[in-house]
Amino acid sequence: MEQHRTRPPNDGRRRGRPPHAHLPPQARRRPPGAEAGRGEGRPRPGRPAPPGPRLPGPRLTGLGGGLFCVASMFLLGCLDQLLLDGSLPVYGVLFLPVCVLTALWVRPGDVLTAPVAVPIAFAAGLLVVADGHDGLLGRLMGLLTGLATQAGWLYAGTLAAGVIVLVRRVRWVRRRRRN
Repeated sequence: MEQHRTRPPNDGRRRGRPPHAHLPPQARRRPPGAEAGRGEGRPRPGRPAPPGPRLPGPRLTGLGGGLFCVASMFLLGCLDQLLLDGSLPVYGVLFLPVCVLTALWVRPGDVLTAPVAVPIAFAAGLLVVADGHDGLLGRLMGLLTGLATQAGWLYAGTLAAGVIVLVRRVRWVRRRRRN
């Protein structure tokens, strides 16, 4: 049985946007009289100067950022257990850069997921590092003790990720409103 299409085809445009808005900047037509390469580096009157060169970085989805954070902390926990016999302060110090990188590398639309993934990643790595006795209950008690004694690192990393995320989100919203 043949089914007929009920929706018109999507040409990639959004309602209220000019036809070229979905194209990357280099593919858009230039206004008449504008020459390629002339005046692009100079600020125009009434407009802020274009941002300087930015360091390229990965743009992870919310899920990708969470997986990066959890995998990094689990591997760092394994490395800490192997080299330093599970030093909790070292694990806490290693947690901070992972939090910052996760908050910076998540793409702007998914940026609010980073502070959620960070504490989960801390606990995932702490499973390896936590001092516990044999068995499931011993490991669980070690995890809970580690979470209680290393809460400062957990709060510091989550706070750092949260501040970075809020700053990025505010800048993203302002940029979208301007355009």
